[in-house]
Amino acid sequence: MNDLSQLPLSGVRVIDLTRILSGPFCSMILGDLGADVIKIEAPTGGDSVRTQGEIIDGMSWYFAGFNRNKRSLTLDLRSEKGKEVLHRLLANADILTENFRPGVLVKMGLTPETLARINPKLIVVSINGYGSTGPYADRPAFDFIAQAMSGFMSTNGSTETGPIRSAPPITDLVCGLYAALAAVSALRGREAGGPAQRVEASMMMSMLSMMAYLSSGALATGQDPTPTGNDHPIASPYGLFHASDGDIAVAPSTESICGKFLGELGLGDVMGDPLFDTNAKRLDRRQDLNAMINAALADDTQANWITRLNRAGVPCGRVQSMTEALADPQVAAQEMILDVPHPGHGNVKMTGFPMKFGASPLQIRHPAPDLGAHNEAILREAGYSDADIAGLQRDGVTSNPK
Repeated sequence: MNDLSQLPLSGVRVIDLTRILSGPFCSMILGDLGADVIKIEAPTGGDSVRTQGEIIDGMSWYFAGFNRNKRSLTLDLRSEKGKEVLHRLLANADILTENFRPGVLVKMGLTPETLARINPKLIVVSINGYGSTGPYADRPAFDFIAQAMSGFMSTNGSTETGPIRSAPPITDLVCGLYAALAAVSALRGREAGGPAQRVEASMMMSMLSMMAYLSSGALATGQDPTPTGNDHPIASPYGLFHASDGDIAVAPSTESICGKFLGELGLGDVMGDPLFDTNAKRLDRRQDLNAMINAALADDTQANWITRLNRAGVPCGRVQSMTEALADPQVAAQEMILDVPHPGHGNVKMTGFPMKFGASPLQIRHPAPDLGAHNEAILREAGYSDADIAGLQRDGVTSNPK
């Protein structure tokens, strides 16, 4: 175990009002980086993800994977006493994270003026579907809708399949990443003498920002990109090709790598052919070029081609199933699968830390908590006596998880 005081966000306290995925992903990242994240949930039920996905020994592995490194406090925020507790917690916090619809925080009494009065140093991180201004601000949002509205879905698939969603809830995850980046940036700005401020990330705008050459091309030409499936819309050859016993994903994205790829296949003269000597020409004749490549690849196995092409400096790999990817030796070497004990629920396997810190490696400090597991500890830290806590439990403001 490394020194917890050396984690990047050690000493930072986050009050987390988020639920489902985009917000909890953001607060999980902050928790992984060392922040003390207090996840506030309703006394009955809590975050709905607690009952979703695969549930083993009473624990949702989906919930466990996105709520590690957090402590759980149950509060009835509809009650005045619950709001009083929240205000006291916010007074000593650095960051508030929330993913309500725009305006809900104000309806809860947490106006910008109230929050500034409670804690003028508080950074508010708001996560929502479309942004807090504009004609869609009040709309309910969900990943599937944000994928559709951002243009992302229309660029997936092919002309034959029509639009196809991404299997992972990509807009939730990208938005959560942006929100975490905004949070630490605002924190750095505050520590440098700037003001504490509200920051925001939305699912639709976060996804739109990730469209790369697809959006830049549309902006430049005024035309929609044509969905090309596994083929690359602006590079050829590029995509899935067929060896004698299976597919190979190949990404020869530059002229140099393209030459290496074709040369390894015995097609080196193609780069000098007037029909294929530029990327534009190869795009126009993609089907003919792909047919030549597939004919050459058919002479050897998937494994042999992957070894040969990687050795030649050509990015390539096999399309792996989810379980194959999770069991990949490179994944193991990167310690990307963690086996985390959850008292009362056995061990839970989850993906690990994609960010690597040489001097202060990240770690699981807290497994995903049971609902209200840290009620008494957090309330005592906030200055409540045992009698106070018993009264809050008696009044239903917080639960007694025992």
